[in-house]
Amino acid sequence: MSRDSSSPTRGLFIVFEGGDGAGKSTQVALAKQWLESRGAKVATTREPGGTQISEELRSLVLDHGHGEIDARTEALIYSAARAAHVQQVISPALEAGTHIICDRFVDSSLAYQGMGRELGIDAVASINDFATGGLKPDATIILDISAAQGRARRIAASGGVEQSDRLESEPDDFHERIRNAFLDLAARDPRRYLVLDATASVEQLHQSVVQHLAGLL
Repeated sequence: MSRDSSSPTRGLFIVFEGGDGAGKSTQVALAKQWLESRGAKVATTREPGGTQISEELRSLVLDHGHGEIDARTEALIYSAARAAHVQQVISPALEAGTHIICDRFVDSSLAYQGMGRELGIDAVASINDFATGGLKPDATIILDISAAQGRARRIAASGGVEQSDRLESEPDDFHERIRNAFLDLAARDPRRYLVLDATASVEQLHQSVVQHLAGLL
């Protein structure tokens, strides 16, 4: 059946990925402003999160004080939060013609649990494919930063005292595995990914993002 001509054009699904401290939230906000300046309807969201149940799961998996969480349980919590997010927020918005900009998506699970926790990319991809119904971003922008630089930024942002969640508090070698995983994912599918040096200025990064997104609109 053909789509009704009055139906809205499907929105773009744009994801920002990268290590902790890379500056994703800043670029998410700037991208939203730019798209809105062109008359687009845009919503921003984050993972884990975006729905009531997903935010509850976020606190369980990221906040300290919930006891030991093994790697498989961690991966499943993330995918459960993502399933609710896609079903309740992302897919309906895209179908209604709204562009969605998300801070993290499946690639974070592939990097953090697949490589960081050493569960394997294929295993983590499988549970997330089920969770998302196979939904993939139209564009994934990776802000590349070293573990040491990311940690320094987090400390600076918190007034000189590091305040880290469960994953941020992992050692630098863990975060370097994450960084390499993101770069490997981008190398596998260069048409869908844009990799940027997160140490560039906020404005330089934004202009690179704008140029990339303009080509998709």
